[in-house]
Amino acid sequence: MRYSLLFGKTLNRPPKEAETVSHKLLTQAGFIDRQLTAGIYSYLPLGWRVFKKIEQIIREEMNAIGSQELLMPALQPKELWEKSDRWDHMDPPLFKFKDRHEKYLTIGPTHEEVITDLVARFVKSYKDLPLALYHIQDKFRNEMRSSGGLLRVREFFMKDLYSFHTDEKDLDKFYLRVAAAYKKIFSRCGFETKMVEASSGPIGGDVSHEFMNLCETGEDSVVYCPKCDWAANAEKSSVAKCPKCQTATKVVKAIENGHIFQLKTKYTEKLGAYYIDKKGNKKLITSGCYGIGLGRLMATVVEAHHDERGIIWPKSVAPYQVHLIALNVPGDKIYKELEKAGIEVLYDDREEVSAGVKFADADLIGIPVRLVVSDKTGDKIEWKERAKSQTELLTLGQVVDKLKNEKTA
Repeated sequence: MRYSLLFGKTLNRPPKEAETVSHKLLTQAGFIDRQLTAGIYSYLPLGWRVFKKIEQIIREEMNAIGSQELLMPALQPKELWEKSDRWDHMDPPLFKFKDRHEKYLTIGPTHEEVITDLVARFVKSYKDLPLALYHIQDKFRNEMRSSGGLLRVREFFMKDLYSFHTDEKDLDKFYLRVAAAYKKIFSRCGFETKMVEASSGPIGGDVSHEFMNLCETGEDSVVYCPKCDWAANAEKSSVAKCPKCQTATKVVKAIENGHIFQLKTKYTEKLGAYYIDKKGNKKLITSGCYGIGLGRLMATVVEAHHDERGIIWPKSVAPYQVHLIALNVPGDKIYKELEKAGIEVLYDDREEVSAGVKFADADLIGIPVRLVVSDKTGDKIEWKERAKSQTELLTLGQVVDKLKNEKTA
């Protein structure tokens, strides 16, 4: 991609309303636009590339545990939410409206009602279970106060997975598989994650866990054991020693990016989701749900991976592999050769911009590798990694080999 043609450029300064690091950097670097209205943002091309890479990581790990992807409607009828007794009791309250036929609808903040109704019509026998279905879709939450850029919004994308089982024992096993998959997702996005017991809130169920990504700018605090896997929200526990192994605990800042729930029969009973067991008896299906907010995860990556100059994207979710800069020499040939080799390149081809501005923009945007061609580099290319200070001169062939090796590592 030629930077001169890219829609959405860097800004001299972040918007005044930006409070968090991620909000400031994502807007200033041209990944998202200033909010259209409170808690509602447009993803610009750079931001959408990051989003799609996060989405693909999530999709791969969900598919790996046997889940099937589908897509459910955002518009949902009042009748379903009345069956679950959440039409008037959801927090934050639903966005509600009437259509031209005087029928009440909501734009969904979550899909427990829709998926349970769907499963009730398709699942008949124990042979149809277990079943795991997920989608990645736009959600809408009527928050009282939206703040922090993508960390707290009113319109957002979420991956929500729903599982259905013959009994709680089978649900328990799948719940642990999802937890392991979540840890893989967050690790691939560049995080150390702690799984902590949590409140079920308006979703419900008596077993629930949050996934806290450790980050110095986090809004939550987690107390954890550095020796075993025990962890808890610091608001709920202030123990000095691990209850499992008696090791001294540590307290760190974190941001919540995933939440999983054992719903059991909370929704299946209210929406009539049954199956026939081996003996011919009619029984309630047991269920669980599992969510990750994609925009929030993208913002958390920035909160955890940045410095005073800008973003430092992990290679797994960076919008491009390399940021190519040409200084007073043609860079088109190298750009085309890199693209021909299958390398994702953002090429700063601007002629009227100084070297200092180009370098500052490269640091702000935060692509993992910066390549520079100039009179000084001659027939070589200067290689510099965003997170490091040292540079080295390489041939084009060496650059391509190094990037291909990193991609397959």
